[in-house]
Amino acid sequence: MAHRMFERLSRRLYLDKKNGWLAGLCAGIATYFAIDPAFVRVGVVVTALFFPKLVIAAYLVGWLLIDER
Repeated sequence: MAHRMFERLSRRLYLDKKNGWLAGLCAGIATYFAIDPAFVRVGVVVTALFFPKLVIAAYLVGWLLIDER
């Protein structure tokens, strides 16, 4: 149990350019949550259909602020 706790605290959010398409942001988020990047990409596209300016702004901010691996 303690091992899982330290594992969760030690992981960080990074841009994953190796598995990413544009900037690696969606792939990095998927790696952080241990899910398939396709789910994150579909979520971003569906959200962008309703809030395009918000998604574009959030993506750009994430791209600029999150470190590369």
